[in-house]
Amino acid sequence: MTQISAYMLLIFVLTLLAAGAVSGVIAGLLGVGGGVVLVPVLDWILSVSGVTHELSIKIAVATSLATIIPTAVASSRAHRRHDAIDDQVIRAWIVPLMFGAFLGVALTARLHADAMRVVFAVVATLVAIKMFLPLEGKVLRDTLPLHWKTAWIPMLIGGISTLMGIGGGSLSVPVMTLCGYSIQRAVGTASLLGLWIALPATLGFLLVDAHQMTLPPLTLGYVNLLAVGVLASITWLTAPIGAQWAHRLSRRQLQSVFGVFLLLMAFRMVWRAIT
Repeated sequence: MTQISAYMLLIFVLTLLAAGAVSGVIAGLLGVGGGVVLVPVLDWILSVSGVTHELSIKIAVATSLATIIPTAVASSRAHRRHDAIDDQVIRAWIVPLMFGAFLGVALTARLHADAMRVVFAVVATLVAIKMFLPLEGKVLRDTLPLHWKTAWIPMLIGGISTLMGIGGGSLSVPVMTLCGYSIQRAVGTASLLGLWIALPATLGFLLVDAHQMTLPPLTLGYVNLLAVGVLASITWLTAPIGAQWAHRLSRRQLQSVFGVFLLLMAFRMVWRAIT
């Protein structure tokens, strides 16, 4: 896609605005960065615009992570006003999260596109199943382990989240709730954790040497700057709305919304991988 018509550009921007509005609300509501919506939508729209099947998912993942940066800032600020962020978790997880994100970038450059889609679908389905199970009040332990021996947990969250193009909430929220956190506090903390996944991951994807590939216009590395600009503007506005809703809905309502979206996006990714 070296050229694009005015009509296609309009459709591209309008689709991004709609997806960005939904993903912003979801980011604030669920602490997942909105990537569960953005990655499948970007994968589809880039493919329709002429980007190859192999390249579209990688650009979608990288672009989604770039948009998570302003979304995470807006969402975490809103959660901070509700005192719903655990700074102890942030301090303990920030370094292994970032290291995992860099590993995820390196792996993304080497994985086949359909393998990335399958990773997205499998992880999303597993997390959705956990959300639907009647596990209220059931925890594996009373506290979240934050010492160096368990640094592999945030490292794994950072790596898998980077491969999926999400802010990490799909993984960190279940981990925290199974360790005694309320869903609201887990979501609030996850909204800020997403920033420390998205920052290093975006930097890594911007530095990917992709000059020999046929990239869409305004793409640097794997990051499409046009999509980032459109999505960042709308998600910045809608993420605080989702954050407000997160403190009005019950635990079961939040988990049900979370699970439904994950299953829908998992199905979409499997369909893309086999067609």
